[in-house]
Amino acid sequence: MEQSDLTELQQDINNAKHIVFLTGAGVSTHSGIPDYRSKNGIYNGVQESPETILSPDTLYNRPQFFYHFVMNNMYFPNARPNLIHKKIAEICNRKGDLITQNIDRLDTKAGNQHVTEFHGNLYKIYCTKCHHPVSYKEYATSYLHKNCGGIIRPGIVLYNESINPETLNNSIEIMQKSDLIIISGTSFVVYPFAQLLAYRQENAKIYSINKTEIPAPGVKQIISDALDVFKELN
Repeated sequence: MEQSDLTELQQDINNAKHIVFLTGAGVSTHSGIPDYRSKNGIYNGVQESPETILSPDTLYNRPQFFYHFVMNNMYFPNARPNLIHKKIAEICNRKGDLITQNIDRLDTKAGNQHVTEFHGNLYKIYCTKCHHPVSYKEYATSYLHKNCGGIIRPGIVLYNESINPETLNNSIEIMQKSDLIIISGTSFVVYPFAQLLAYRQENAKIYSINKTEIPAPGVKQIISDALDVFKELN
């Protein structure tokens, strides 16, 4: 991380009229939540592909398998927001929005009032038969709804499911009004999330704060642990 890059980023944050943050699992690893595909990620060592495990087909045809994978690997109810979540919340509440791939609700817990959960939320749990909401506490005891016997599921976007149209439209509107884009904690290869850049303002400046470069043109790449960068930001 070059000090000049950090100074430039801080100046652009200060001068921006509206900032959008695009974040992924790497933001929550500092809260003790593993990412997905790294050597310590939740998919490491699994016998079936994530596309198979986290699919509607598995949810409905192998509900016990789906349930145990999700419960054992994806829920961290005691996790707390880290400094990155808090700094992003502070900036968004002043003049910005967050569009996140994360499904752990830590951004909302950090006090961010401008969060778009692109892939849904693990804690918006409901019964697929009667569509009544279900608490995490109840879901933690069984994947079958005690009221009707229906299969319970978390409100996340599974493989082969579409992004909620309202969420997609809202995300596009945010991109179109933002003059500064900051990408962090994501490899930025999952679509349609990565496609959001296509809706940016022509003159919007883009930063990536990641341990590795992302495959996106016209991006100022700050190669560093995001926690170290956000510690320095006002």
